[in-house]
Amino acid sequence: MVYIILGRGFEEAEAVVPCDMLRRAGVDVRFAGIGGREIVGGHGIAVFADCVAEETDLTEAEMIVLPGGLGGVQSILGSETVLNAVKTVYDKGGYAAAICAGPTVLAKLGITDGRRTTCYPGCEENMGGAKPCGDKAVIDGRVITGKAPGTAFDFAFALIEVLRGKETAKKVAAGAVYR
Repeated sequence: MVYIILGRGFEEAEAVVPCDMLRRAGVDVRFAGIGGREIVGGHGIAVFADCVAEETDLTEAEMIVLPGGLGGVQSILGSETVLNAVKTVYDKGGYAAAICAGPTVLAKLGITDGRRTTCYPGCEENMGGAKPCGDKAVIDGRVITGKAPGTAFDFAFALIEVLRGKETAKKVAAGAVYR
């Protein structure tokens, strides 16, 4: 199971594109809303989450994905439930993934220390002991990071690669006519 966390003000493309591509790859993925099921993104698009984060055992996930959007990141940072779940999943051998400003949450939890990462330009100063590189998407062990809304597809295919393999990621990309 993969949970994509939605907090009020999340970056819509960074949540919806990975969800769509992961489902095309046959991954069981669900949106988990912080504080409810209807979560409004940073650009006014409301998404109806599959479950409420506080009412779900997120710690059983194979991967937790954190979209960016400054409001969404603030919502995540304000949720002990989500922060504890991300750390627990990672500590148990699962994947921690984040895009845009989302990697700063992983940095705050110490997950990105010493790892090669990427994040939204200007967020590097909040990446602690990470090694930001500026690539579109980066896989470093069980940490997957993406740069920005414009790289949401690259990020999604990196998620698919670690969960289902490079060939599946290539197939889904071809089916989406990604170039």
